[in-house]
Amino acid sequence: MGIDRATFYDDRWLATVPMGFCFPGLDAKGGDLPPRPECAPRWRAEVIGAFARIELVLLVGQYAQRWHLGGRAAGGLTETVRRWRSIHQAGDAPRLIPLPHPSWRNTAWLKANPWFEAEVIPVLQTEVAAARVAFLTGTG
Repeated sequence: MGIDRATFYDDRWLATVPMGFCFPGLDAKGGDLPPRPECAPRWRAEVIGAFARIELVLLVGQYAQRWHLGGRAAGGLTETVRRWRSIHQAGDAPRLIPLPHPSWRNTAWLKANPWFEAEVIPVLQTEVAAARVAFLTGTG
């Protein structure tokens, strides 16, 4: 995102909101299971509604992408992220950027998709910086 640790954890302007506050348990390899289906419908609208203003939503992983994009997330994570430009420029408010999950398990995905770092990361960093400036100046 192009921000330092203190800026990332400044909850006055940035929120990290999971898809499920309900811990889903672990799979056989020790990773988290998918979010439980009853959790997001129960609480997500209330939590999102508590924010005064949302400039940008980073759709991290396929569950967030499916929730926010519905049918536009068809084809799986790679295809959705590959269509990042059309999603980002679709006129949604707030602006949306689909991203892979930043897990160490995705190293192979990042190596197989070098376009992501070359194309998406610069736009992501520009958008995050613009949202930060809008927050600091009260113009967003």
